Amino acid sequence: MTATLVIPDAVAAAIDLAVQEPLETAGVLLATLMTSQGGDTRLLGREMIMVGEAAYIDRQADSLAIASGGYVEALARAESLGAAPIWFHTHPGERGLPRPSRADKIVDTEIADLFRLRSGAGHYGTLIASPRGRDLAFSGTLQPETGPTQAIERLWRVGEDWRLTRAIDAPGAQLSPIFDRNIRAFGAGVQAALGDLRLAVVGCGGTGSATAEQLVRLGVRKLLLVDADTLSASNVTRVYGSTPADVGRPKAEVLRDHLRTVAPDLECEALVSMITMEATARRLASCDLIFGCTDDNAGRLVLSRMSSFLLIPVIDLGVLLSSDSAGQLVGIDGRVTILSPGTACLVCRDRIDLARAAVELRTPEERRRLEDEGYAPALGGVEPAVVAFTTAVAAAAVNELLERLVGYGPTPRPGEVLLRLHEREVSTNRAAPRQHHYCDPASGKLGAGPSIPFLEQTWPTA
Repeated sequence: MTATLVIPDAVAAAIDLAVQEPLETAGVLLATLMTSQGGDTRLLGREMIMVGEAAYIDRQADSLAIASGGYVEALARAESLGAAPIWFHTHPGERGLPRPSRADKIVDTEIADLFRLRSGAGHYGTLIASPRGRDLAFSGTLQPETGPTQAIERLWRVGEDWRLTRAIDAPGAQLSPIFDRNIRAFGAGVQAALGDLRLAVVGCGGTGSATAEQLVRLGVRKLLLVDADTLSASNVTRVYGSTPADVGRPKAEVLRDHLRTVAPDLECEALVSMITMEATARRLASCDLIFGCTDDNAGRLVLSRMSSFLLIPVIDLGVLLSSDSAGQLVGIDGRVTILSPGTACLVCRDRIDLARAAVELRTPEERRRLEDEGYAPALGGVEPAVVAFTTAVAAAAVNELLERLVGYGPTPRPGEVLLRLHEREVSTNRAAPRQHHYCDPASGKLGAGPSIPFLEQTWPTA
């Protein structure tokens, strides 16, 4: 069982500033505590409230003392948010070691009960950080009122940059020599992160299978595949790893079995279900990042909400082939939309047809009845698809993951990449959230957690 602290840009910026200070600096990080079905813990960073200068009784490069007034307001804020308080401080300097000193352990003993009581969270957390170039080193714990202390092993930054950092005393990854060419391109740290990230691919058709294949060959070793459909004869022309003998089998299982032949050490689960089912969506709550390769509006609506409420970056893919009245192919359009927490969601970007999404969330019988009665738009039929184009868009999507891990492209990064393959053109754009929408940081929904109902939306019952 592992514990991961997820931090969006606002929290990450506060930590970045603090670790650059020459003197020890402190604050209280407020985080939503979430436990996955597998028992792993995720702490979703919501706010960092720094200790005010007047509250420092003593402040040195290797020690500090703070009056209780420096954190009581933060504990009240934690209670109002239903968040767990994490006592944060720095050990300055590139050579600083972010391990708890004897004095730190005494402080933890003195304030842990107060933090639990005033916040009402039942947990007290610690986080110590030191600078390491563009990254940082850290150690952290989560201490319940009763039971063993749990180490925070992973820190996942999900803003403009995506960085996965393991705690200073966590065991290092053993990198296989098969990734030598990757390591020469982007370094051992990124290769280790790829192996440690927990990714999901929702939709295992043309774009989903091409995406998953590239991820596994890059070194991803923890993968969840989600698709409710079975493989048809026409799918074999696009779904990587499929053969005519697989027709009739669940797509997710076909892809899982193929990927395991590529990487026998792959931890891969195939979930034969729809993302629009609440139980399935909850299974994705423990993922670090999701590739959305589904072609339904309702599924995209769920993924869009997950990015905000659960601080899970989503890379959403779409491919559209257009023909003229004579049946001649005239348009090959691909889209890769990147949803980092705090950026415009798919609704704000008008990438979701909400009327269709509402119909797709109905049972098949309800859909037909509403369509017949004229109360719902009829759902589209089978769209054309070609492996060359779905693969091209999948490659563009995987590039966006790599660029945010490595940082080889210009900043600010785009929120969307549009490929007009028929015109051999690529363009990018950025979009801001609509005011007060759930993806707007001012809404207070970022990192709010599962909520009741889950993701604050209705779910089909069957």
